[in-house]
Amino acid sequence: MGQNFLSDPSTAKTIISRAQLASTDVVVEIGAGLGALTIYLAQVVKKIYAVEKDRQLIGLLKTELLANRISNCEIIAMNILQMDLDAITDAIGSKLTIIGNLPYGISSQILIKLIESRRGIDRAILMFQKELAQRITAQPGGKDYGRITAMLRYCADIRVLANIKAAVFYPPPKVDSTVIEARFKSTAMYGPHNEAMLFAVIKAAFGNRRKTLKNALTASRLGIDSQTALEALKSAGIDPARRAETLNPAEFVSLEICLREAMEGRLTRDEGRRTHDKLRYPNLK
Repeated sequence: MGQNFLSDPSTAKTIISRAQLASTDVVVEIGAGLGALTIYLAQVVKKIYAVEKDRQLIGLLKTELLANRISNCEIIAMNILQMDLDAITDAIGSKLTIIGNLPYGISSQILIKLIESRRGIDRAILMFQKELAQRITAQPGGKDYGRITAMLRYCADIRVLANIKAAVFYPPPKVDSTVIEARFKSTAMYGPHNEAMLFAVIKAAFGNRRKTLKNALTASRLGIDSQTALEALKSAGIDPARRAETLNPAEFVSLEICLREAMEGRLTRDEGRRTHDKLRYPNLK
């Protein structure tokens, strides 16, 4: 499946040490592979749910765990994208710590899943290819800042834990890797807002990131006309000529609120016009 297996024990120990895991932590490990991280995690944390979708590796992983007398690890043969993380949280009665070396092709999908499941997640310690990690940790204003970055920064504090050389993997990938920590936080500080709509607005804004915000929103699938987009941007105090990568999470929340108000106002006005027309022209269909 194109995996790159961590083969240096000292690197595994470094990652776990910098993650500052505790003996009370319950961990979901994404892509346990041959147990390079799992074995050392088990010596530190309370419980591990080792998720591995490659069934050809499960037997080898079980052998490694038995050889190292690991008894606090439960192997789950499943794709992490299909896993119900909330069910585990509800069963154990505490929040999870997520850790793993994410497959490049589905990294964004996994991050979105973790964001949506964060009710039961304290933090995520994730390894990415260095270039992708730079995008995930980017600040607003640069070309690396994108949709996933904005979504993650909205609900998490992000920091880099370690930079990992390609040589410590087998087979070695073409690029180095970076381990980041995303510690999820309350979004109550933004005030009342609609998160589903917020994520839709962020997606729309970055869907045409070369366009101005006004034009990007108008060209999206949100059904926003030019006048409504302009009205909402002005109400949010955002220059319509700005582009998506310049907005911080708080500005996206303000835009979501103002867009919703503008769209609701438009619907109310449209309904008023239809009612007026029916009264004035009763035979109009």
